[in-house]
Amino acid sequence: MEEIEIDTLNENESQLALVVEAALTNELITQTVYLSRSSVNLDLETDTIYNPFIPLGSRPFDTVDWEIGATVTLLSESGEEFEFTEAEDGVYLSNTLFALQMGVNYTLDISRNNGQEYESDPIYIQGTSRVTNMYAEKAENDNGEEGIAIYVDSEPVDGNAKYFKYTYDETYKIVAPYWQNFEFELTDYDGVDDVLDYSLEVVEKEVEDRICYNTVSSNTIDVFSTDGVSEGNVNKHKVRFITKDNFIIAQRYSILVQQQVQSADANSFYKILQSFSESDNVFSQIQPGGIYANVHRKDGAFENVYGQVEAVGVTDQRIFLNYEDFFSEETPPYAFNCGFETAKLFNSPFDPCPQGLLARIDLGTVSYYSDYLENLVPNANPICVGPFIFVPRICGDCTLLGSNIKPDFWIE
Repeated sequence: MEEIEIDTLNENESQLALVVEAALTNELITQTVYLSRSSVNLDLETDTIYNPFIPLGSRPFDTVDWEIGATVTLLSESGEEFEFTEAEDGVYLSNTLFALQMGVNYTLDISRNNGQEYESDPIYIQGTSRVTNMYAEKAENDNGEEGIAIYVDSEPVDGNAKYFKYTYDETYKIVAPYWQNFEFELTDYDGVDDVLDYSLEVVEKEVEDRICYNTVSSNTIDVFSTDGVSEGNVNKHKVRFITKDNFIIAQRYSILVQQQVQSADANSFYKILQSFSESDNVFSQIQPGGIYANVHRKDGAFENVYGQVEAVGVTDQRIFLNYEDFFSEETPPYAFNCGFETAKLFNSPFDPCPQGLLARIDLGTVSYYSDYLENLVPNANPICVGPFIFVPRICGDCTLLGSNIKPDFWIE
């Protein structure tokens, strides 16, 4: 294991360096290894802000230089081999379900498609700890904002359970506020507004798009240690705080928290990453896996390999909550500021009116609400009024924010 100074990340080196991320667990599951290449290039343009005037997904996402075509195998000191297959670029899934065993050393073996071979330092599960309670309370954050805090209590079960990392998946219900059971159906429209051989109908919907669910994984580093605490219990560790005006708790909310028992080295690695992520240092923008590496070249040649392979003992727990259980105020507003609109079917050249309805339907940016009603858009320009009232699609179609398939675990 070697500590690497952050200033060693020169451009040529970082573009070629292998990044390995794996938290292999004592659960009987399909285990996952992530392989990529570090990069000094920053991709700050994302498609995370909804624009009602352009189709969803038309802007680029953040990119990752994935390492493709590698061979990945986990070897145990008892002679077992667990092979992984690349399920998608850079994501390698174990071919079989397996769980790491207490007291057994494991080594991750990687062969890149350029022929270079790597292996991790031996890893093993340090211990296990049981989540005894998970609960939510009305609270304030450091900025004095009211909200809901989610806490975890746990107690050691086996081994040396002193170092912890917490991750979570949160799932929330979405209800489109201006949903109608009808939608526009536009056919034979070629995008030219002065051509009249098109067909526009209002038809009954065939797809559920009023109620959806979205699941988001935690993207922050949350590490904790009970080193020095005699009993080693975790008491009221805060894993999440949600301000009361956050849209995700407006309907119904659920969180699944996973507690991972780490080694002291892995805990230290993530504490360093955490300090970089919380700082304003420009170097925190560079993929910082090289601060500490436990993967190296098999042939002994020096090469910076970034990231961390770890064996963790895990336990998890899920809770549900409703906004009204904590606050008497009106629920938080929808994720988008919705409003009624009308427009002519199409615009002629130099027309002062907004974009025509046919063009918007063709782009998929609007949802039908009703036939034209003057009281819904009292300030509309009379020369721009059309035959229909519509809303931004995100206000009438929840599938822009989530999935219309209710999760198996969901309880109303």
